[in-house]
Amino acid sequence: MKKRLFAVAAAALIPTLGLLIYNEVASRYRRSEEINIQAAASARLAASEIERILEGTRSLLIAVSAIPAVNDLSGEGCTKTLNSVASRIPQTGAILLINTQGKLVCDSQGHVAGTDFSDRSYVREALQANDVVVGEYTISKLTGVAVLPIAMPIRRDDEVVGVLSTGIRLSWLQQRIQERGVQEGGAVTIADRNGTILARAPFPEKFVGTRIPERYHHLRTAKSPGTIEVMSQDGTERILGYEPITPSKPLYVSAGLSTKEAFAEINRATWAAALSLLLSTLVAVFAAHWVGKRFILQPIDQIMGVLERWLSGDSAARTGMPGTFELEVLGRSLDALLDQLDRQRAEIEETDQKRALLARELSHRVKNTLTIISALARQSFRKDRDAVETFDERVRALSGAYDLMLSGEGHSTELGTLVSGALRPYADLADERCHVSGPRIEITPEVALGLSLVIHELMTNAIKYGALSNGSGHIDIDWTLTKEEVMFSWHERGGPAVTPPAQEGFGSKLIQNAMPTGVGTRIKIDYFPQGLRFVLVFANEAGIRD
Repeated sequence: MKKRLFAVAAAALIPTLGLLIYNEVASRYRRSEEINIQAAASARLAASEIERILEGTRSLLIAVSAIPAVNDLSGEGCTKTLNSVASRIPQTGAILLINTQGKLVCDSQGHVAGTDFSDRSYVREALQANDVVVGEYTISKLTGVAVLPIAMPIRRDDEVVGVLSTGIRLSWLQQRIQERGVQEGGAVTIADRNGTILARAPFPEKFVGTRIPERYHHLRTAKSPGTIEVMSQDGTERILGYEPITPSKPLYVSAGLSTKEAFAEINRATWAAALSLLLSTLVAVFAAHWVGKRFILQPIDQIMGVLERWLSGDSAARTGMPGTFELEVLGRSLDALLDQLDRQRAEIEETDQKRALLARELSHRVKNTLTIISALARQSFRKDRDAVETFDERVRALSGAYDLMLSGEGHSTELGTLVSGALRPYADLADERCHVSGPRIEITPEVALGLSLVIHELMTNAIKYGALSNGSGHIDIDWTLTKEEVMFSWHERGGPAVTPPAQEGFGSKLIQNAMPTGVGTRIKIDYFPQGLRFVLVFANEAGIRD
């Protein structure tokens, strides 16, 4: 019962658990979509910032290239002009003017002309380009600092005569990213076309100048922007929005959001819901235990205890339950039922006593009647002593059958007991030479009376003429129950040779008609030379078999 109560409590919590799980899954799904959208937007915003910086640098180079001292590649006044421009722009390093041979003509910091830059890829590309060229991570030959070089060709009459170049200081770019701010646990990465990291927040000292891991290189050349869940190099799991390199976007930009921080609020809500569910479960279990024990188990145990005591013979056992609770009402109903059963049992006992008294009186009167009949027979047929004795024996058999029937007080009689009672008047003769066997079968009083008379006639005949008339014969008496019929068999063996009677006597008629009508009686008598065989089949109306 306790298990069932706990099962009921658990079943009551299942909808709540299902709702919590649904809300958890739905909330995490929505939050995941939000994080992906937010990461992609952060990457676009950072890429736009880089585009503005590059566009500003391009405009700077275009404006400077129009200055006569620069366009003419004249060393005189070139350094002063470039210095006056560079000093006003904090993000750039030196501004360099390089001829077509890759030799330094002048720069904004006054270095000696002639430094060879022909080995720099951005210089070679600029000599072949029509517009600004964005280079890759570079350590400046003049200043020794890390820069992102940007160069453009100088044209005179549609002919490239030199290259104007500058570099965005990576320290300034790093500072700019940090000033923009990065969410807690987030990250922003800017890399060149080779995958070398130009700026990174957080931990720039660990990553700037290193390459993006090989497993993420495909993001630089992806066909379109997107998002991906990654485990960053700093050990943080993030949703990463990325902007790949395109002709209009020469740098790779990514912005990542920490999944731990993004789901922190949902995780807190999940823990709160889990604790709430756990508390609800504990309350439900306690309620199921206490309420179930107080209002269900104890009343049921009390009711069952009263029933067991009443069945064991304690007729005074009662629940004595007060109150209006359902089981208490059941207890009061049980008490009323037991009171009624006690009254009915007392009435039945009183009725049985009266019936037993009447049965004894009837038995007494029947015996008196049979005694009178025997006395009248002896007085009427004194000359025929054999007939009187036979008649007297039949009357005594009838009296014994009535005794057996009345001793059962109108109820069914056990067939084995009936046979034993019918053979008892023949004492040792029956004990030594009659073999009785068969299952326990209950028969009706009417069948018992007729069968008792039949056994008496068969026994009398066996003593006078059959197997018991000599010293060696014996009788096998047995019975079986097949379906709803009883088959009673009487088989004599070892007596004098048997011959069929010339005519049917009174005993044969008695055997044929002793059984009551309505029980489907079938009789078969075989006069075998070695002994009589009598078979009686009748319906078992009592319907009882042990």
